[in-house]
Amino acid sequence: MAEQPYGLLAEFDSPEALLDAARAARDAGYRRLDAFTPFPVEGLARVLRIPRPNISLLGMIGGASGATFALLMQCYTNYAFPLNVGGRPIYPLSAFAVVMFELTILFSALSMIIAMLWQNGLPRLNYPVFAAKRFHRASKDRFFLCIESADANFDRQAASAFLKKAGALSVELVLP
Repeated sequence: MAEQPYGLLAEFDSPEALLDAARAARDAGYRRLDAFTPFPVEGLARVLRIPRPNISLLGMIGGASGATFALLMQCYTNYAFPLNVGGRPIYPLSAFAVVMFELTILFSALSMIIAMLWQNGLPRLNYPVFAAKRFHRASKDRFFLCIESADANFDRQAASAFLKKAGALSVELVLP
């Protein structure tokens, strides 16, 4: 039985050609698109409709939970083991500030790192596109557009003809 392909990978020689092909693919109804370039291409993320990351929101939530955790931890410690020395209050918030600040920064940074890895789909140890014959040029001087076979409109022959018509230098079938 034939193995289901991952998709079709088309090679382009300029960022403008890639951008035009991505627009044409989006207009033709393809939704599962991915692009690989040696440098950022202005407007490509909008064409591919890559969602805007919400890492800063998760960093704020992580920071607030770190500050809350630090405050509750110190309040519990002072309640369970009170030191009544010199008329000092049991819950001195000014003394808690340093630990609250440190845990706010720690939780915020860790939550943003974890969110960034999760939203990028990392760690991805094997990606089928990496096995393509000419893909090594994606980090040098070529631009690639991939139409995934999971797309509802994917038909191998029609998509291959579409990519060639869009100006692709080569079109390669990518197996998982």
